[in-house]
Amino acid sequence: MRLRLTPREDSFYAFFTQAAENLVTGADLLGQMMTNGNDRAALAEKLKDVEHASDEVTHAVYKQLNSTFITPFDREDIYALGSTLDDVMDAMEAAGDLVLLYGLEQLPNEIEQIVDVLARCARVTAEAMPRLKSMKDLEDYWIEANRLENEADQAYRRLLKRLFSGEYDALTVLKLKEVGDMLEEAADAFEHVANAVETIVVKES
Repeated sequence: MRLRLTPREDSFYAFFTQAAENLVTGADLLGQMMTNGNDRAALAEKLKDVEHASDEVTHAVYKQLNSTFITPFDREDIYALGSTLDDVMDAMEAAGDLVLLYGLEQLPNEIEQIVDVLARCARVTAEAMPRLKSMKDLEDYWIEANRLENEADQAYRRLLKRLFSGEYDALTVLKLKEVGDMLEEAADAFEHVANAVETIVVKES
């Protein structure tokens, strides 16, 4: 490990853990939106609240970063991790908002499959964040995050195949594809979180 002779600001670890826990809550709400058409407006509002809470955590990270002289690891890596965690939440909230705005009722199974992958991504991310402080036992996390992102990609390609099969009218295809694109963006962002963690661990080892 890199030798440090001065105290470090360790509140970043708590911020990252909270951000990841918010992703678990957000993914759960998103999953409920996909399967519960009757309560979508209320669920979307709750999801938006979680997204706002995540924004506050991200702003706290940036504020702490700007006011801290000695950081636990490189500043650009703190910024990257905070930013990518926020990107995940933004994409999930946007997907849920689109489902509500477009009045989509019965959603393709492939969309539900992607959301299920996102929920699993959120859980493994939340489990990994507390280990960031010790920098131990994290390799399995980024390997699994990459595997899950590939699984989301496969479900997304199956979604595209279905959307262009003629099963849906052209306008519905556009709406569903936009939702799918946002979910795919969320899956990519989860992988970016894992890549940021891997970068930190490699630098600090």
